[in-house]
Amino acid sequence: MIPSDMKAAVYRGRGKVVVETVPVPAIGTGEVLVRIAACGVCHTDLKKVEYGLQAPPRIYGHEMAGTIVAIGKGVRGWKTGDRVAVFHHIPCGKCFYCDRADYAQCPVYKKTGSTAGFEPAGGGFAQYLRVLPWIVKNGMVRVPRSVPLEHASFLEPVNTCLKAVDRLKLRRGDLVPVFGQGPIGLLFTQLLKARGARPIGLDLIASRRRLSARLGAAWSADPRSPAFERRLREESGGRGADGAVLAVPSEAALKQALSLLRPGGTVLLFAHTRKGEEVRVDAGAVCVDEKTVIGSYSSSIDVADEVSKLVFSGRVNVKPLITHRFPLEKVTEAFALASRPTPTSLKVLVMP
Repeated sequence: MIPSDMKAAVYRGRGKVVVETVPVPAIGTGEVLVRIAACGVCHTDLKKVEYGLQAPPRIYGHEMAGTIVAIGKGVRGWKTGDRVAVFHHIPCGKCFYCDRADYAQCPVYKKTGSTAGFEPAGGGFAQYLRVLPWIVKNGMVRVPRSVPLEHASFLEPVNTCLKAVDRLKLRRGDLVPVFGQGPIGLLFTQLLKARGARPIGLDLIASRRRLSARLGAAWSADPRSPAFERRLREESGGRGADGAVLAVPSEAALKQALSLLRPGGTVLLFAHTRKGEEVRVDAGAVCVDEKTVIGSYSSSIDVADEVSKLVFSGRVNVKPLITHRFPLEKVTEAFALASRPTPTSLKVLVMP
């Protein structure tokens, strides 16, 4: 039976999230209700809370998976009991931006298609989730019984990373340092290897460097070490890296990445997800050396099927990335740990 009320982590203003009792959202025609099993803590949501980027109240959380418990009129292809991962953004497929595969700029994509109440904001940090019609139609993924739902909650972040990797337009064997080997950096490392590149896992924490090597890095290093830069030059015949990924929002890392890049190479910014975050760039390196700085944000429907296969098969191994699981009642502790990771913490999940 579906209760009338549920627990949810409600954003109540800058820096304030409170676990409250709220109504279970009612569903309408074309919609489904999902009982959330796991939702990953993403730094995009943490920034929204920390900087008060949106008006309260809202219920955040978008790296989510669970089980369908109710079906609205007119829904086809789904039934109660189906296990699903839910995307909260899906493009229209027919606008100016979709025609150019710039899906994150599509007006429909910018509309959030899932909610646990209040203004739609994802809704994964709640016990039940209302999935709106266009997401039911194109934004839910069936999860095999053999795959834990907490693993399925990685589909959205893996998608965003694979989209970003493909924007680098790499060739097989290209050397690509990945700055930061937290959960996102470790996904990049695995996906770069899957694309045939040679990722180099860079992190200040030794345990993360060791895990990076286990998960597919050609080698790993402390980016502060002079030996790292010497080895990179040696392996590239003196040219430098072909590409670089910044999985941390660090101006120092950007400066180092540009210095390590060969002429014609590309640096990808992935962690600078708050507008107004300024960095300085050597314009001469961009112009004379033809080095490129690009960004990538959110997911792409074009890689959705491949991402499901990569995660469900274990080719992208998300299991060792999960280090902490918190009940919904301790969501503030989960946010605090994700905001200030320790040497033993990687992906933090909330289990409503």
